[in-house]
Amino acid sequence: MAKKAAIYHNPKCSTSRQVLEMMKAAGYQPEVIEYLKAGWTKKQLKDLLAAAGVTARQALRTKASEAEELGLLDPKVSDAKLIDAMVEHPVLVERPFVVTAKGTLLARPKERVKEVL
Repeated sequence: MAKKAAIYHNPKCSTSRQVLEMMKAAGYQPEVIEYLKAGWTKKQLKDLLAAAGVTARQALRTKASEAEELGLLDPKVSDAKLIDAMVEHPVLVERPFVVTAKGTLLARPKERVKEVL
């Protein structure tokens, strides 16, 4: 029987695709959540960040053009403002986040996923 898990995934991201394949190879049948389509609620995102032990700043996708356009790269921007921006613009969230019975993490670099498999 396949092990249950979830991956907050962007199919256009090579790291996210590789992590998904690593999960499947390890016997997981992950629920694939395409967060760019599904979006986030503030509570959902806060809970995910807390479970992974990362701050909004650590989960900010700094490569996203929106991060610079919205002035979010300034270290003085609060986590609350970052979360609001991430909810409004899901592309601002780094990926992939992985959730298994062993824990939740931001799988960057991709090898980190082994910590929860």
